[in-house]
Amino acid sequence: MIKAILVFNNSGIPRFLKFYKHYSEAEQQHILKTTYDLVSLRRTDEPYFLDASPLMGPDSQLVYRHYVTLYFVFCVDSAENELVVLDMIKLFVETLDKQFECVRELDLIFHCDKVNEILNEFVQGGLIAEVDGRNILHHVREQEKIKQQENSTSAKAIRTLGTINFNISRPFKQLGLPDFTQFANDMDKL
Repeated sequence: MIKAILVFNNSGIPRFLKFYKHYSEAEQQHILKTTYDLVSLRRTDEPYFLDASPLMGPDSQLVYRHYVTLYFVFCVDSAENELVVLDMIKLFVETLDKQFECVRELDLIFHCDKVNEILNEFVQGGLIAEVDGRNILHHVREQEKIKQQENSTSAKAIRTLGTINFNISRPFKQLGLPDFTQFANDMDKL
């Protein structure tokens, strides 16, 4: 099971965080800082796997990849195969690249909702749900189309409401109801 996904830059500043197991905010900050300290000090010839038992509980591991200025770290339990998780990280980054045409830090900051949508297609409830980047992008783009259609429909409805003449005094007179404006004026005089 995936316990958390952390994306931070070379300075340790978080750019995207998703926890699938409950941790308090203080624990999350501790996990982020300690993970950055562990991962950033590793040499490039060392494996991309680390024991995270003291950090996230027994049988926990950190699986990470470093791309230019960003670290992508998946915190997993021992049930996950490290090589599969490495492939998931690679696929996640490739999918982000396709979505944003060469993903950068700013894309993660300003489009965190889109990053979250893509990640939700990969991982659901801490379990790997999909491993085909083309399917994921297809689903995300379909969701975008639906949102655009809903926004277009809402805009049309608002424009239609703007053209309706709300002259309510005329229907009251047609119904033979008393003139409430005269009644209100009489009440003000009292």
